[in-house]
Amino acid sequence: MAHTSRNIVLGLIGVGIAGGLLFVTFRPEPVPVDLHVVETGDFEITVDVDGTTRVVEVFEVSAPIAGVAQRSPVRVGDPVTGGETVVAMVEPIAPGLLDARSRQQAEAAVTEAEAALHVAETELARAREDHIYAKAHFERTQALVERGVATITRLEEAQQQFAIADAALEAADARIAQAQGGLRRAEAALVESVPGGEEGMCCMSLYAPTDGVVLDIDEVSARPVSAGERLLTIGDPTRIELVADLLTSDAVSLPPDARATVERWGGPSLEARLAYVEPAARMKVSALGIEEQRVDVVFNLVTPLQMRPDLGHEFAVYLRVVTYAQADALRIPLSAAFRTDDGWAVFRATGDRVAQVPVTLGARNGRHAVVEAGLEPGDRIVEHPRDDLTDGALIEERSTF
Repeated sequence: MAHTSRNIVLGLIGVGIAGGLLFVTFRPEPVPVDLHVVETGDFEITVDVDGTTRVVEVFEVSAPIAGVAQRSPVRVGDPVTGGETVVAMVEPIAPGLLDARSRQQAEAAVTEAEAALHVAETELARAREDHIYAKAHFERTQALVERGVATITRLEEAQQQFAIADAALEAADARIAQAQGGLRRAEAALVESVPGGEEGMCCMSLYAPTDGVVLDIDEVSARPVSAGERLLTIGDPTRIELVADLLTSDAVSLPPDARATVERWGGPSLEARLAYVEPAARMKVSALGIEEQRVDVVFNLVTPLQMRPDLGHEFAVYLRVVTYAQADALRIPLSAAFRTDDGWAVFRATGDRVAQVPVTLGARNGRHAVVEAGLEPGDRIVEHPRDDLTDGALIEERSTF
C-alpha cells in the first residue's frame, strides 16, 4: 500500500513537471516595449525661426556738403550725448589751382567788374545831383504856387520831375549793389587752394543727433565725401527689438500678443512679445530653391536688461514663437499614436498585457498630441509600438538602464 501511494505521488510530480515544461515551451514570448505614463501639462505649438536683433531707433549722420571728411573723432562703442558730442568733421571742397588761360580770364573779369562798379558810382553821383535839383525846383514851385505866382500845372510838372529823380536815385543805388556783387564774384574766381590756409575756416563740425552709442562708422580715416553720404550710425543699445522673417501663412496665425522664447544668442533664454507684423511681404528663395512669401515680424524683449547686458545690435538669435497654448492638457507622445481605419489608437498596458484603445486627438506639435477622449491621467501606453504588437499581446517593459 505504501509502495502504491509513493508511485502515485511520483506520477503526479512527473505530470506537473511535464505540464510545466509544456507551458514553458508553448508560452508566447513577451514583446519588449517602452511605456509612457499619460499626464497633464502645458502644451504649445511653436514656429521656430532664425532672427536678428536691432536697435529700435537708428540715427544716421550724413555729410551735409561735399568735401573731405576728417579722421573720425569717435570710435565704435563710444557713448555720445545729443547736441554736444562732435561725431564727424567735414572740410568743404577747396578751389583748385588756375591755369594761365583761366587766370587771365578771371583777372579780365575782375577788371571788367571794377569798371562796371566805377560806372555805377558815376551814375549814382549824377542821380544824386539830379535828385537835389529836382527837389529844390519842386520846393520853389510849391512856394510860388502858395503866393499865387505859379500855376498848379507847373507845380505838378515839378512834382513829377522830383519823383522821376527819386526813382533814378534808387535805381543807381541798386546798380551799385549789383556791380559790387559782380566784382566779388569775379574776385572769387581768382581764389585758389593754398596749403596752410586761414585758421578757423577748416571744417564743419557735426554733433550727435541723440544720446546713445556709436554703432557703426563707414570709414575711420579721412576721405572725400559727397553731400548726403552716410558717415556713421548712432543708437541706444539698451532699446533692442527682434526681427524674424516668417512665412506669411505662419504670420497671420499669430495671436495678437504672441509669446516667443529667444535662444542661441550666447546667454540664458529670454522672453519676448509680438509687437507687430509688417504690412508688406516679399518673395524669398529658400535653400531648396522654393519661392516663398515671407514677412518681417517684430518682437519686443520683456526680459530685464540686467539679464541680457551683452546682447547688441544685429546679433543672431533663434526664436520659438508660440502660436497655440493650452494649460493642463492631457498629452501623449506622437510616437505612441498610430492610424486605424476609424482614426487614431494607442496600446494601453494593463499588467503584462496591452489593449488597443481608440483615442480622439486634438492639437498636435512636433512631439506631442492633446488627447480629447480615450485615455485618463495615469494610464500607461506603449511608445513606438512594433508592427507585430497586437491587441491582448503579452509585453514586458524594457529596462531604462
